[in-house]
Amino acid sequence: MKAECYIEIEFDSESTAKNVLKAVEVDNFDFVKSEIKGKKLFSTIQSNSVSSMIHTMDDYLACVNVASKIVDKN
Repeated sequence: MKAECYIEIEFDSESTAKNVLKAVEVDNFDFVKSEIKGKKLFSTIQSNSVSSMIHTMDDYLACVNVASKIVDKN
């Protein structure tokens, strides 16, 4: 079975969105495809099972959360 998830996150500014993407994209490998459109980060996550999808989403969103907190402090 193949699972796919789409995530859209809006930030306060385009520069924040770009900096968050720079911080997390190094760990994306083939599982996550991301792009910026204005202030929004669009991500597509693909996995071979639902349990793997949940794990990947959890990791990805945790990384985005940490990166956004760091970017906001600068």
